[in-house]
Amino acid sequence: MKSLHTTHINSILKTLPEKPGIYQYFDEKGTIIYIGKAKNLKKRVLSYFNKDTFENGKLAVLVRKIADIRFMIVDTELDALLLENNLIKKYQPRYNVMLKDDKTYPWICIKNEAYPRIFPTRHIIKDGSQYFGPYASVRMMNTLLELIRQLYQIRNCKLNLSDSNISSGKYKVCLEYHIKNCKGPCEGLQTTEEYNQTIGEIKEIIKGNISNVLKQLKDLMMHYADHLEFEKAQIIKLKMDHLENYKSKSTIVNPAIDNVDVFSIVTDENTGYVNFLKVIDGAIVQTHTVELKKKLDETPEELLCIAIIDLRQRFNSASNEIIIPFALDIDLQKTILTVPQRGDKKQLLDLSERNAKYYKLEKQKQKDLVDPERHSKRILNQMMKDLRLNEIPSHIECFDNSNIQGSFPVAAMVVFKNAKADKKEYRHFNIKTVEGPNDFASMEEVIYRRYKRLIEEEKPLPQLIIVDGGKGQLSSALKSLDNLGLRGKISIIGIAKKLEEIYYPNDSIPMYLDKKSETLKIIQQLRDEAHRFGITHHRSKRQKATVKSVLTDIEGIGFATAQALLRKFKSVKNIEKANHEEIQHVIGKAKAEIIKTYFFEQNHAKQPSEK
Repeated sequence: MKSLHTTHINSILKTLPEKPGIYQYFDEKGTIIYIGKAKNLKKRVLSYFNKDTFENGKLAVLVRKIADIRFMIVDTELDALLLENNLIKKYQPRYNVMLKDDKTYPWICIKNEAYPRIFPTRHIIKDGSQYFGPYASVRMMNTLLELIRQLYQIRNCKLNLSDSNISSGKYKVCLEYHIKNCKGPCEGLQTTEEYNQTIGEIKEIIKGNISNVLKQLKDLMMHYADHLEFEKAQIIKLKMDHLENYKSKSTIVNPAIDNVDVFSIVTDENTGYVNFLKVIDGAIVQTHTVELKKKLDETPEELLCIAIIDLRQRFNSASNEIIIPFALDIDLQKTILTVPQRGDKKQLLDLSERNAKYYKLEKQKQKDLVDPERHSKRILNQMMKDLRLNEIPSHIECFDNSNIQGSFPVAAMVVFKNAKADKKEYRHFNIKTVEGPNDFASMEEVIYRRYKRLIEEEKPLPQLIIVDGGKGQLSSALKSLDNLGLRGKISIIGIAKKLEEIYYPNDSIPMYLDKKSETLKIIQQLRDEAHRFGITHHRSKRQKATVKSVLTDIEGIGFATAQALLRKFKSVKNIEKANHEEIQHVIGKAKAEIIKTYFFEQNHAKQPSEK
C-alpha cells in the first residue's frame, strides 16, 4: 500500500498535529469519500497508511482512492465527535456509516409570541420559538398534547395579541372561551404573568419533569384549601390526578433514576440497530431505534459511538449519565458512562435491547413481505426469455481463467442461485494438464473436471454455464461437455468483454443484449465476480512464490510464519539480529526456538574450525 502514496500525501502526513480533530479524505475528483474523528490526528491518520496489508478489502480500496487529506483541529474529543456527525450528514461520504432514518419527525413548538401557542410541527423555524422533540412516536406526542389541553386553558387562535391590540378592544372572545378551553387573553381576561406561569408548567411536563409540576400543583392546592377556596382546590386536584395517571403509565423502574439516556445495539453481518431510551424520574419519555448500514465492517463499539452522538444531538439530550451495554472509548466530558450488571439500570438496558431486537425482527418481516424471491423469480424468468433458454436458470455457474504469461495458471468458478451469489459453492482450480498460456485448453480442462465430479458425486447440474470469453473458450468448454455426454443437457453461453457479445454453440453471430437489461447485468455480475475470485487466488499463488525465502526452507516454518516475520522485521537479516523474546512475540515460543536454533547453527558452521 505504501507504494501508492504520493508526495502530496506524504507531506501532509508529516505535518499532522497530535491534537483532537476531524480529518477528511478526498478522491482525485475532489469528492469527500470519508470523514473521521480522532483524539490524536497524527496517530489516527497515519494508522491508515502504515499497513502493508488490510484485513478489510473495503478499507484497502478506500486508502487507494485517497488523493488529498484535510483536517480541522478542535478543543476536545467531544467537539470532534459532534463536528464529524454534522459533516457526515452534510456531505454523506461513500465510506461513512449512515444512520438509515429518512423520516421527518414532529416536534412540539412553543411559539415565540405574546401568549404563546403550543402546537405540533415538522418544520423548525429559527424565530426564537422553543421546540421539544423530535417524537419518533406521533401517538406519544398527541397523548402529551391532549394531556396539556386537559390540564390547561391555552389559546389555539393565531391572533396577534399585542398589548396595543388587546387594549384597543380589537378582538372578541370566541367559542373556545365559552366552552372553557381558553381564558380569553384576547380581551385582557387573563394576565400575561398567569399565562406565562402556565407555559412554564407545560414546559416541565414536556421535558418529563412531572414530579416538579406535581409538587407545585400540590402546594397550590393546599394554598387554596387553606383559604377555603375549595372549588379551585378541586380543579387542581383533578389536574394532579391526570398527571399521576399519565406518569403511572410510563414509569418502568425506580423513580430515582433521573435524566438518563439508555443505548443498546444488536448487529448482524451488514447492519447495526441502536435503540435509545430517554428516562426522567424513572419514566421513559422518548424512545427511538435507528438502523446503521456498515460500510467498512465497523465494530459494534464504533456503530454505537456514532449512534450516541447523532441521537443525543437529534433529541437535544444533555443528560449527565448514559447507560450502555459495554465500555466505550469515548469522552463526553461531564457525562458518566455506566455499564450496569444488575439492578434497575440493568432492567432499563435489557428493555432497550429488547426494543432493538424487536425493531430488527420487524425490519426482517418487512423485507420478507416485499418477498425478495418474487424479485428473483421475475429476473430469472426474464433471463430465460432473453437468452432463449428451455428452463429457468435457477442455478448458474460461471468460469474464468487467470494467468500472467502462463505463470501460475488458475481458473475460478462462481455460482449464482436464484440470481444471488452462493459463495460457499465458489471453487478455485489449479491448471494441471496445460503448459504455457493456453486459455482454450485450460477452459476445456476445468469444465471437464467440474462436471465429471458432479456426475460422480451425483450432485445437481446447473441450468446455465457461462464462460468468460468468445467463440474459442466456448468451443473448448463444449468439447468437455461432449466428452461427458452433457451436450444439450445444460445450456452454455460465452460472453466476450469488449462489446459484451453473447455467443451460442454453433452460431458464429453473437447476440447483443440491451445495455440496461437486468439479464445483462446479472451476466456481467457473474463474469466480474468470477474474475475477481480468480485474480485473488492467482495473486495468492504469486505472493507465496514471491515471499519464498531462506525462512521457508527451514523445517517447521511455513509461508504464513515467514510472511508474519518479514512483515514485522522487514528482512531476514533483521530477523537474525532480533532476540528470542521479539521473535516469540510474533510467532510463538516453539517456532521462535526453531528460528534462533537455525541461525545459531548457520553462524556456527560459517566460523573457521579451531586447530
